[in-house]
This record gives sequence, structure tokens and C-alpha cells, in this order.
Amino acid sequence: MKAIINGRFIIPDESGRFKVEEGLALFFDEKIQAIRPAATVTAAEREGLEACIDARGAYVAPGFLNVHIHGCVGADTMDDDPEAIRKMQRFQAKTGVTSFLPTTMTYDFPTLARAFRHVREAMKRPEGARILGCHMEGPFISPAKKGAQAEKNIAKADFEKIAPYEDIVKIITVAPEELHDNGQFIADCHERGIVVSLGHTAADYETARQAIEQYGAKHITHLFNAMTGLHQRHPGVVGAALDTDANCELIVDNVHIHPAVQRLVYRLKKDHLILITDSLRACGLGDGPSELGGQKVFVKGTLATLEDGTIAGSVLCMNDGLRIFRENTGAPIEEVIEAVTKTPAAELGLYDKLGSLSVGKLADITIFDDALNIHRTIVAGRDAWKA
Repeated sequence: MKAIINGRFIIPDESGRFKVEEGLALFFDEKIQAIRPAATVTAAEREGLEACIDARGAYVAPGFLNVHIHGCVGADTMDDDPEAIRKMQRFQAKTGVTSFLPTTMTYDFPTLARAFRHVREAMKRPEGARILGCHMEGPFISPAKKGAQAEKNIAKADFEKIAPYEDIVKIITVAPEELHDNGQFIADCHERGIVVSLGHTAADYETARQAIEQYGAKHITHLFNAMTGLHQRHPGVVGAALDTDANCELIVDNVHIHPAVQRLVYRLKKDHLILITDSLRACGLGDGPSELGGQKVFVKGTLATLEDGTIAGSVLCMNDGLRIFRENTGAPIEEVIEAVTKTPAAELGLYDKLGSLSVGKLADITIFDDALNIHRTIVAGRDAWKA
């Protein structure tokens, strides 16, 4: 048994909303065993511990979930190299992430199948951050809103092609206007527990709202990016996202989304907000040339673009994104943390196992300071990273 003391613990209150509380001691092995006032911990109990971690006033929070990430530190989900995902696992833990969904690109199906097999194998490894499955971004998207996806690989939706990997695919991004099946593809996904997300879509407001309200596609891939925007007479996919209870991904690097827009979305969607990185293999490597989906990418500072200037994902780390979003919105830290823990865990049907510091849940814990510097990342009770 181990314990954490002297922290500012981010825990659920009686209503389930997160709050910050001090003066606690958290006991854990693979799972969280107890959370109680530190003053009640006896000397004998301390002596019997395997380790007693002094948080020294830092925040102690549930581990972060990143549901949309292509790569980092030179590795990409699509690489035909098992070591690539290992690199991602180790680096994600360094940024406070305890679970993530490696995200595929719009490729041909033999290449996608290879990536799925690598993800399946990686899910068995207790190394770095845990892999929950994958986010399949394409190929069932719109050529008109392909963004940095390769148009030659865009395909018509066919559930039979992904059925062999229903244990791997946890989120799939689609363009609803390209389905033409009265919601059958979305229904097939839901039956297998796959979250359907609207993204890379030229849909109008009515089509998007139908997919959300009638068919149940209640996730939006990187809100505002690669979709029809908000116009006073044509609300578009953005309007449908803001006008419903759909969970909205947001890339908070101040490149994809202006700080003022981040503030607006926070006010409208704070209970349905999921912060993501959408990072490339260039994340963590600094300026210079890189690659995404077989296309050249150029990185300068926080901006990553294709040769034609199209923004191509991000080089954002999760802890930096949380710091940026907090600075831009003034949101209390507990609400910022909900957007990378409770909300995505609940959507994936995993909130009974992870996503909060609660007795009986996995001991996925991130310790960080006021500047969102990560001090320690714990995954199922084991140290995955330590400063």
C-alpha cells in the first residue's frame, strides 16, 4: 500500500462535481483504497506503507485522458513499428496523461488494419500511459473538409470494414452528409460501443443536428476545425454542436482556436467539453520538418502546417493545453480537469473504473503544480513518470 499526503486533492463532491480539498491522505495500490483526513493516519499506518508520497502542496488529480492524438516525439500511430506506440506511451505519461486513444489517419484499409493490430498489442502492455483503444479519424469523411487528411484515401462508410476491430475502435470520426443510410452506420457503431463523432464534415446545421439528436452521434471532432462554421443564417456543424448536448473536442493551443472563442465555448459547453492535443509526431521535437499521413509538415513554434499552409494538427502537450485554457478562460482548475478526466471517461463508458479520485477506481493519478508542470504520473498504482 502507498499513500499521498500534503496535496490539494481534486475529488468529486456529493453531486459528482469536482472540488479541491486539502488535509487528506489517499491510499492506493493498483486501485484507490481509501481517501480520508490525514490527521487520522496513525504512525503505525505510515510505517506499514510501501511509500508515502509528499505532494508538497501540489495538486493531486485523476490522470488525464487524451482521446485524440496522432503522435509525439517522432512516433505516429500509423507507423509500422511497435516501438512507435511505446514512445507515445512514455511521453504521454510525462505530460500527465494516464490513458489515451492513439488516433489513425485517412489511409487505405490494409494500412489501417496494420495500425489497429499494433494498437491491440499495445493495449496489453503496462508501460507508460495506458492505451484504451483507438480513435479512427477517417476515412469516412468529406473531401470538402479533409483538412490535412489525404483525399485519395477517403472512402464511403462501411461498417463491415471496421467490424473486425470493434474491440479497438472506441471513437470514429465521420461526415454525416456522406452516410446516406438513415443513421444505420451510427446505429451499428453504437451497438458495438463505438462513439460516433462528427468531423471533417461539410454538413449543414440540419444534417448535423439530426445526426446528434436523432441518431446519437454526440461527439464533435476538434470543434470549429474542418467543419462548416457558425453563420447567423447558416449555423453549420458548429451551430449544431453548440445548440445540443454533444461533447466537443477543443484543441487549446491558441493556434487552432482563438482565446476569445475558447472563452465562449467554455461558457456554453463546460459540462460537455473535452480538451485534446491532436498532436503530430513533431510534438516534443521542436522546430523543423516532419510528416503526417505521408505528407510533409513544417513546424515553427506552436504552428504545424502542410506545404500549402493548411494547419496540420498540433504540437501541443496536454499539460500545456490545460495551462493555456485555464489562462484564457479563468476557469477553476477543477473544471479544467473535468474536461480531461470525468467527461471523456464517462463518454467512453469507463467512469466506473477511472476518471476520478474515488475509492475502488484505478489509481490513475497525476500530481502537478500551479503552472501545470507535471511532478508525477501514476498509472494503476505504478509510477509511469516522475520529475
